[in-house]
Amino acid sequence: MRESIDILEDPVIKNVIVLQTVLQEVRHRSAPVYKRIRDVIQNPEKHFYSFTNEHHRETYIEQNRGETSNDRNDRAIRVAVKWYNEHLKKIEDEEKIQVIFLTNDITNKEKALEEGITAYTCEEYIKSLTANPELVDRLACVSDEGKEIESGKIIFPEHIPLSKLQQGIKSGIYLQGTYRANRENYLEATVWVHGDAEESKEIIIQGLKHLNRAIHEDVVAVELLAKDEWVAPSSVVLQDDGQNEEDIENEEEKENILKASVNKDMLRPTGRVVGIIKRNWRPYCGMLSKSQIKEARRHLFTPADRRIPRIRIETRQADTLEGQRIIVAIDGWPRNSRYPNGHFVKNLGTAGDKETETEVLLLEHDVPHQAFSQAVLSFLPKMPWSITKEDMKHREDLRHLTVCSVDPPGCTDIDDALHCREIGNGNLEVGVHIADVSHFIRPGNALDEESVKRGTTVYLCEKRIDMVPELLSSNLCSLRSNVDRLAFSCIWEMNHNAEILKTRFTKSVINSKASLTYAEAQMRIDSATMNDDITTSLRGLNKLAKILKRKRIDNGALTLASPEVRFHMDSETHDPIDLQTKELKETNSMVEEFMLLANISVAQKIYDEFPEFALLRKHPAPPPSNYDILVKAAKSKNLEIRTDSAKALAESLDKAESPTFPYLNTLLRILTTRCMMQAVYFCSGMDNDFHHYGLASPIYTHFTSPIRRYADIIVHRLLAAAIGADRTYPELTDKHKLADMCKNLNYRHKMAQYAQRASVAFHTQLFFKTKGVVNEDAYILFVRKNAIVVLIPKYGLEGTVFFEEKDKPTPKLEYNSEVPSLTVEDTTLHVFDKVKVNIVLDDSNIQHQKMRMVLVEPKILGNDTPASLSAEARSKDEPEKKKKKLQK
Repeated sequence: MRESIDILEDPVIKNVIVLQTVLQEVRHRSAPVYKRIRDVIQNPEKHFYSFTNEHHRETYIEQNRGETSNDRNDRAIRVAVKWYNEHLKKIEDEEKIQVIFLTNDITNKEKALEEGITAYTCEEYIKSLTANPELVDRLACVSDEGKEIESGKIIFPEHIPLSKLQQGIKSGIYLQGTYRANRENYLEATVWVHGDAEESKEIIIQGLKHLNRAIHEDVVAVELLAKDEWVAPSSVVLQDDGQNEEDIENEEEKENILKASVNKDMLRPTGRVVGIIKRNWRPYCGMLSKSQIKEARRHLFTPADRRIPRIRIETRQADTLEGQRIIVAIDGWPRNSRYPNGHFVKNLGTAGDKETETEVLLLEHDVPHQAFSQAVLSFLPKMPWSITKEDMKHREDLRHLTVCSVDPPGCTDIDDALHCREIGNGNLEVGVHIADVSHFIRPGNALDEESVKRGTTVYLCEKRIDMVPELLSSNLCSLRSNVDRLAFSCIWEMNHNAEILKTRFTKSVINSKASLTYAEAQMRIDSATMNDDITTSLRGLNKLAKILKRKRIDNGALTLASPEVRFHMDSETHDPIDLQTKELKETNSMVEEFMLLANISVAQKIYDEFPEFALLRKHPAPPPSNYDILVKAAKSKNLEIRTDSAKALAESLDKAESPTFPYLNTLLRILTTRCMMQAVYFCSGMDNDFHHYGLASPIYTHFTSPIRRYADIIVHRLLAAAIGADRTYPELTDKHKLADMCKNLNYRHKMAQYAQRASVAFHTQLFFKTKGVVNEDAYILFVRKNAIVVLIPKYGLEGTVFFEEKDKPTPKLEYNSEVPSLTVEDTTLHVFDKVKVNIVLDDSNIQHQKMRMVLVEPKILGNDTPASLSAEARSKDEPEKKKKKLQK
């Protein structure tokens, strides 16, 4: 089934019966393939049906004595096919229906033919469909990894069988770990050996034979090499750009480069891959590198992800597929093949096209983005929707309060709203009201399962991939103004010094009096003439927020910076025409303070009530070595950054000012962000370190964004159970299941972040495509051995200026890791130095377009914009200049 799934999903293939015996086997072997076949069965247009042959009196069979379970299953399949044939003969119909048995198991096929069953292998059947020749490309290459496809020189050592690997791991001869390929160097990888956090270690693998056909994210068995064979992580950039797959001598030459410049102090434990424990292959996006041989059917496919090797595929459509983004699946990797074998799955569209590139970006970051299925949509409330008496049980009516929301412009998924009013005793009542999403998404149904799988809403530059269907995200759960909405409210009584006197939580009904943008809210607060209830409420909130922020910062919370960018789109072409760094207003901070306070209050409540299974969020303190780069960079500007605690760090960042260099403080904060660890979700019963380093809070969770984060839905369910507004359910009080869920949510959040960054990078390239060479001020963020990494504040853009270029004389380079600095010829460059760079889009490789940066000031001999690029940029500029002349 794994080899045939791409074929079965094709719209051409219809009217298929999948036996229960086969489904059980697929489920046992591969969860992703099982999910795909279930989806095909549920698609009414495909007419796929599953037949429960194991529970049908006439098709169930017992296992015979001496018969293996595999042979018994094969026999059960043949019995079911025969029964179906007889069963269909009884149906009176003009057309005689013939049952065809498809199997890739040659022995089973032969036995079926002996028993008079019409049987074909998948390949035979597909090749017989002459009206659809393109289906042949989607056939998996079913030769086993061990069997050579054709005679050829053996390149790789044999993989040790799984049973022997497991014995070896038990006895300590081999180590088990996850294989991580190196993006910069295709002849190097690391294996993270599984173990406790303290014991986790990294093993370097170098050279083609030692990598031994492992692919990024596979679980592998590694044998450690003797100490005299250990190597150092390489600082050389090597891309696999060879066309000739037989050119192994070239590989050996490259391997020698790796070994040439080794610093003895940098040697690390080194090993070789001896076997594969679990393949973690997925379908890969990329482009066809068409063979130079005319009429050739065999071509190499180059994946978009540089960590994946090229894949050899057979296709008759090479001319059509050239310049297209396509998806390819790997089938196997024989010992005598330089590259794995695979097959074509799907054409996504023309490379460089905005829709195609967005699709690639979502697929490569594993973002679930297909339309919500009917099964999911069936659990949405029926329209028109209104609040019923039943809904009002366990709920307070807060529609009389002056509640309003403050969000970015154009926001339709409004999670949160606020209110502030003076109460009789002179104190203030402050409320944070959050969309009651868990009222609409009930545990365990298809809507809930789809939401947990997605984990988070993903915001791209021009597109939002919702976690929940639009009816909820932009309508029934969105706290829009002047409509009744269900909410979960966290209400405090505070004095005028923002000290909390009482906290209570309640499910509620609210009616927001205004949906404001940050700018509109700011305008009301600053206005001399406006004194209505909404404005008074906002002023009260703003005053309290400033006190809360001050207290938080005094407590050691960090205020960090990241250069965020927003694009202005052309209304017709939807291309980016301008881009600006986001400007934060006081009201951004006001909303943030109350969201943080609500999250902390809720975290404490659910932990007090459910100490073993509260879903919390922590931010670990970075190891001291993470700060080396920051401390050294500050020292080079005669500033001291203390990192012994978050408070010391926050205070020294506040003091790190330079009257002649105002941007320095922002640069230090951006650099500090890079030193940080990732914040993660965890289950309180499985961990004992709850501290959130960045917020300087002993406990924290996410409660305030349930429309776009699944973690918040779980927190709402826990809080509802804690206040008696809802029941718990088994999965909610199972700490192992919660821990697994946290693992998935952390993965989804990380992938969403990467996808968002990739979307900004793609739109930045579109923006610069028409600009030619752009000259801008930049600041050095990092220095490397042969390059500097710079930040261009105007565009919030980061890029690398290389000083070693192919086919150009290399300048004299001297790197000092202590300062840190890089001397190029006679010019010394330090971190935070202000420089001028030329930015130009290098689209010579359509699949891996990148922003090229060249240092202009200080001037270094021989380091100019590459001639080919500047000529190209000039030619792009010509039409613009002509246009301007005509306008004059």
